[in-house]
Formats: sequence, C-alpha cells, structure tokens
Amino acid sequence: MSSELMDALRQLAREKNIDEFEMLDRLESTLATTYKKTLDLENDARVSIDRESGRIYVFELVPVGGTEEEPVFEETDITPPDISRFAAQAAKQVITSSIREAEREQIFEEYADRIGDSVTGTVQQSDSRYTLIKIREGVEALLPPTEQPPNERYDHNQRIKALIIDVRKTGANEPSIVVSRTHPNLIKRLFELEVPEIYDGIVEIKSVAREPGLRSKIAVSSRESGLDPVGACVGPKGSRVRMVVAELRGERIDVVAWSDTPANFVGNALSPAKVSNVITNEAEHTATVIVPDDQLSLAIGKEGQNARLAAKLTGWRIDIKSVAQAVDSGLAHAISSGEGVVEMGDGRCTAETSEGIRCRNKSLPGSLFCRIHDKGADASA
Repeated sequence: MSSELMDALRQLAREKNIDEFEMLDRLESTLATTYKKTLDLENDARVSIDRESGRIYVFELVPVGGTEEEPVFEETDITPPDISRFAAQAAKQVITSSIREAEREQIFEEYADRIGDSVTGTVQQSDSRYTLIKIREGVEALLPPTEQPPNERYDHNQRIKALIIDVRKTGANEPSIVVSRTHPNLIKRLFELEVPEIYDGIVEIKSVAREPGLRSKIAVSSRESGLDPVGACVGPKGSRVRMVVAELRGERIDVVAWSDTPANFVGNALSPAKVSNVITNEAEHTATVIVPDDQLSLAIGKEGQNARLAAKLTGWRIDIKSVAQAVDSGLAHAISSGEGVVEMGDGRCTAETSEGIRCRNKSLPGSLFCRIHDKGADASA
C-alpha cells in the first residue's frame, strides 16, 4: 500500500467514525492469516504495516526455544514481491466489515435511549416468522409475531407506526431494533401525536388497558381546571381518536375520565355502560357495581371484555350486578347505609314496571329507589 492509500484510509475512518488504528490492526491480522495459507507456511505469520508509508512486511514466526506456555520466536522476513495484490483484497474486506460494524454501533447508540418512543417505518418484508420495517435508509427494525395484533396483516411498502421495545447489539445483517404493535404504551404515543394537550403535558394519560387488535381503554385527567380531558382526546366530532383507531386498524378505544376517588374511577371505566352505584371495599380492593337492568350486558361486554378492561384500567376487582340482582342479594340495605357507596346515576328511581317503563320519581338519598319503591322506606313510614 502507498502513503496515498494510507491517507485515504484515515479519511474514511474519520468520515465513518471508525478507529483507524483498530482497523489497521485487524488488517494486519487478516493478512497474517491469508499469507500463512497462501505461502503454505509451517509456522504462524505476522504482518506489520508502516503507519506512514503504508509498506507491508511479512514475517514467519519460527520457534527457537522457550516453553510451551511461553515460546520464543525468531522472525524471518518472507515478504513476497506481489504483496500488494493480496493486501488490496484483504483491505477491502476489512474496510467493508469495519464500516458495517461502525454503522451498527452508531445505530445502537442512536436508538438505545429511545426505548419507549414510537417510530414510523415502511414494511420491507413480512411473513409468518418476522416482519422487517425500514425506519430510514440503512436502519431496519424487527417486528416479531409476538408483538403483532392477531388481526393485522402487513403489505410491502405499507407505512406503519410501532413502539421501540428493545435495542441490542447483533451480528452482521441482523436488525438491532425490536418494535411492537401490541404494547399498551403505543396508544400513549399515538395520542401524543394527535392531541397537542397531551404532548404539552396539559392532559395526562393515567393508565391504559389493552387487548391488541380488539379494544382498549385509556384514563385521562387534566392539569387545568375547566379543560375536559376526554373531549380533548376525542377531538371535534371524534376526529382525534378516529386517527388513532385508523392507525390501529379499527381497534376500538374508550376514553374515560380518571378520578382519584376509586368508586368514580371504576364507574367511569365501565363506559359506555351507565352505572347507578359503586360500592367499594378498600381492604379487599374490590368494587361492586350496580347498573340498570338494561345496562348489564353492556357493562359486562362481549365475553366479559368491557368488565375485564375496566378491571385492568383501574386495578380493582369488579363485580357487576343489575338492580334486580342487587335487590335479590340484599345490597339495597348496603346502599341505603351509604358506607363506601358512590351514586353514579342520574338521580332517578331505578324501578321499572312489568312493561319495562322506568319510574320517573327521584330516588331517595343513598337508595336505588324512590319512596314508593323503596321497601325500607315503606317499612319505616
């Protein structure tokens, strides 16, 4: 190699952020292996590259004594006349390998601190084993099958958003970034993109419960009095939440108001069902929810989905009963006592006629019924 080539190597090392001396050490090691095989040497070889002139020297390490653990060698100069031909080929391999390793290291350093962030990419390849997503030129992410909602299929060149869940050092030609489409925090990041109040910290997403591809619930609160956090997330005519739903391929999202009162939070979490009363047991962390008879199936949801998500969202174990079930199980007395009970309804009596027509009277304080239908009130009258 000439001094001009050495200058070019140094320039390339600076541009690609590669350690120049490490690259030359690797080149010497590669050439030593190459020359031992090419020259059919009986002993190992050592290659030295002059850092200024680029001249290459090859030495055969001939053992002359010492011990097996610490042998002594005599170096014999066996530099071949056509050394430049082998050197050029080896240099190309080492430089290419060094550049790839440097690029992988740069990607790792760039994205290692971005775990939990969302990224937008283009699907490059998708099959039953994995999906590759191109984030930008030279940077690909792996979307494993375990991180894909069961209802999603990806087409070539399709643009999707995903959450970075891991960044690791890998071997050649392996993506170092792992992303997810099922992680609950993906919903947080999508709402940050669509709702300026969340991005600015005025509205906060307190908790998320998700069954990927099917349905999710998020609880939101506002740091500014007078600002409706649910309305901010839903947007004018549902425009903001609709954008998130579209990105998640139709996954239904319920936005509910968070409350530091557990009973209120539990009642809100069962939206869209209307809740009459919530009886909480702080010691056991359980909540008994009473809903109008016609709201029972809605509160529970298909295959228990609504109740299950509400429990995940609040962290409370929830038992849902209709008004009729509450009366039959003797909960009317517990409600009338008022201990641990929060009224969530519209204040009307929940009694219904045989035709299903609801009573128009106002319910008694701490009761599901008006004076006419409250048996306890009749008994004390």
